[in-house]
Amino acid sequence: MHVLVAGCGWLGTVVAARLLARGDRVTGIRTDSAWAEALRPLGIDPLALDLADPAAAGRIPEGVEAILALQAAQGGGETAYRRAYLEANATLLLAARRLGVRALIHTGSTGLFAQRDGSDVDETTRPAPGSGTGRILVEAEHLLLDGIAQARIVRLSGLYGPGRAGLIDRVRSGAMALGPGDGAWMNFCHLDDAAGAVIAVLDRGRNGAIYHATDAMPLRRREVIRHVAGRLGIPPPESVGESAMAGPDRRILGLRTRAELQLELRWPSLKEGLEPLF
Repeated sequence: MHVLVAGCGWLGTVVAARLLARGDRVTGIRTDSAWAEALRPLGIDPLALDLADPAAAGRIPEGVEAILALQAAQGGGETAYRRAYLEANATLLLAARRLGVRALIHTGSTGLFAQRDGSDVDETTRPAPGSGTGRILVEAEHLLLDGIAQARIVRLSGLYGPGRAGLIDRVRSGAMALGPGDGAWMNFCHLDDAAGAVIAVLDRGRNGAIYHATDAMPLRRREVIRHVAGRLGIPPPESVGESAMAGPDRRILGLRTRAELQLELRWPSLKEGLEPLF
C-alpha cells in the first residue's frame, strides 16, 4: 500500500518507519525542502509542500491509497491551529477525493474536552471545547467526517516519549508543582502507543469512526509530580502561587478503541512509559 504521511515529524516518522518495515511504500510531507529531503535516507519518499496552500493538493502523487494527516500546530494560538487543522486538512481532503483513497486518518487531540468536573469522557462523549483552539479541533473533525466517507479520527492524549520528556524537566525546575488544582486528572499517550493506534486505525478502523489514543491509567496531577520527584530524588516541588494549574479535569478513556482495534498498549501508564527516560 502507498501511504502518504502528512506532517512526517516526531510521530509521523515513527509511523512511517513501521509502515516501511512491513513493506508499504511511504511518501512523507514536510514543509521545508531540506527537512523533507532528510527523509530519503530513511526510505521515505520526500515531498516538500505547504499544505495550507490549496494548490498543494494537485502535487500529491497518483497512486497514494491512504492519507495520514498527522500534522501538528506550530505554536499554540488559533492562527497556528487553523493553519494545521483546517487549512491543511482542507487541502488533504481535496487530494483524497481526487485519488479515491481507502482511508483519510486525522490525528486530532483530546484537548477538545474542557470538562473541569473530573468526569469520564470516552469516544462517544460530546466535545466540550473551552477555547478557540478547542473549537478549531472540533471544526477540523467535522470538516473531514462531513467531507469524505473514508475519514477516520484519532484523538491523541498528551504525547511523550524519547525526545519529548519535558514533564520531567518541569517537575525538576518546579514549574509543575503541588498546590491548588493538583487533584485534576492528567492523560497521556506514549509515542509507541500513538504510532500503534494510528496504524491499527489504518488497518482495522471503520470509516466515519472516532478513536482515542490514550493510556489505560489516567493519573492525578499530584500523583505525577510525586512520582517524577521520587525518581529524581528530590522533594516534590510546591506552588507558591494561587493555582498549580489552570486547565481541564477529566479522565480520557480509550477502552472502546482498544477493544475494537484489538490494541495492546506497550506502556499502559505514564509511570511505566517515563521509566526509560529518566
